[in-house]
Amino acid sequence: MRIVAALCLAVGLLAPVSSSAAPAGQMTWAVHVTIAPTWFDPAETAGIVTPFMLLYAMHDALLKPMPGNPLTPSLAESWSQSKDGLTYEFVVRKNAKFHDGSAVTAEDVKFSFERYRGTAASVLKAKVARVEIVDSQRVRFVLKQPWADFITFYATPATGANWIVPKKYVEKVGDEGFKKAPIGAGPFKFVRFSPGVELVLEAHDGYWRKTPALKTLVFRVIPDESTRLAALKRGEVDVAYSITGALAEEVVRTKGLTLAPTHFTFTVWISFLDQWDPKSPWHDKRVRLAANHAIDRGAINQAAYLGKSKLAFNFVPSGMEYFWAPKPYEYDPKKAKQLLKEAGYPNGFDAGDYTAEMIYGTAIGEPSNGYLQAVGIRTRLRLLERAAFFQEYGEKKLKNVVQSGSGAPGNAATRIEQYTVTGGRYTYGSYPEIDGLFSEQANEMNPRVRTQILQKMQELLHDRVMFAPIIEPAFLNGVGPKVAVHGLGTVPNFPYSSPYEDLKLK
Repeated sequence: MRIVAALCLAVGLLAPVSSSAAPAGQMTWAVHVTIAPTWFDPAETAGIVTPFMLLYAMHDALLKPMPGNPLTPSLAESWSQSKDGLTYEFVVRKNAKFHDGSAVTAEDVKFSFERYRGTAASVLKAKVARVEIVDSQRVRFVLKQPWADFITFYATPATGANWIVPKKYVEKVGDEGFKKAPIGAGPFKFVRFSPGVELVLEAHDGYWRKTPALKTLVFRVIPDESTRLAALKRGEVDVAYSITGALAEEVVRTKGLTLAPTHFTFTVWISFLDQWDPKSPWHDKRVRLAANHAIDRGAINQAAYLGKSKLAFNFVPSGMEYFWAPKPYEYDPKKAKQLLKEAGYPNGFDAGDYTAEMIYGTAIGEPSNGYLQAVGIRTRLRLLERAAFFQEYGEKKLKNVVQSGSGAPGNAATRIEQYTVTGGRYTYGSYPEIDGLFSEQANEMNPRVRTQILQKMQELLHDRVMFAPIIEPAFLNGVGPKVAVHGLGTVPNFPYSSPYEDLKLK
């Protein structure tokens, strides 16, 4: 078998790092979303990046993005792929332990995969013929046929399938018991969770890579942006996530505070859920095109993100592998009104709810909703907490217009699978040619041909105006004066602080 994990740039991350100092001090984050217990369980990851804010602390994966390497061996000390592309084998690190002191084994890896039910679970399990335990430290995945994206779907945060949980403990306490008192193999262990208030974690001195420098992590729930900034200025928190607009400018002006932007594979777009209903105005391509021309993406970028974001014209982020760059939509409200008139709506129409989650629904949804209304597309903004939003979205309960978004890593195939292919977690409708091309690219091992297919799919989606992409937001964060190492931007394409075991106070 061909070993592919021993990349030179990751050598420093493969071995445990000795640390003589005992963990000390507490770092506190003002978190921009209400923390959901479902995020404590890797099996339930929903195709968004938010749960990994917590998974990086409490849990660990066979492979995961770390500084310098997007596929850093973690709980797996190495991995290999057979020449025929059918078999992948992982060697579990011998000194890796869960928070209860039990060893991480191949049995836990097999159990975690079979238990996984989050995003792309159906795709993964349809492609994997079986998982074999070779011995206590070696596990083998056998595919039904070669699949170029196995590692992308399995071993990156495009899914949570390779984040490992303890089989015996989960079987003992059950799924709900696990969410109430999760045990993982990460650098910090669960202490307590007060819903709507905070999550408290404590250093796991048995973590294989290194003993964390900090003793305590606190994730304090502060949904209101101005309240987050006030807490940062008073020194009550050390990092405040998601500070936008005038408040971000205030961070820049305030002595002792630092604005720390992060950039990742994140796009926010509008989904027209009713476009497959012949009775809906959204069924007419001209109406969907009008919505695209109605939105001033540049103005949203300047107002909310100080001009630090990228404008989006494809729902696949520009930084993802296989990205296809379409011609930009011009901000042209006159053209939008003309398109509506040609479609039979000279006076516009009642478009129902514009549903979005709270954070980006405020920064992006409020102005976008206003731009749609200005040309006659009369939407009503409806904001939900993030966990509730993605639950309703994934359960196909939403209607009318949805402001969607994802910051999950992966490539164009992982993003397309979730939102445009029949059976995708957030797919409300698709087109036969898109489904056919997705199956074709999944079985194509020639990189050049596969690129052509995936880019053709994006071109077709753009031609059908399936979405209205808006922006690739920068994630603007405030950092307080006591922080020596905040970890923001350390792991490529990850918006939050990490690795947690490396963070330090002054």
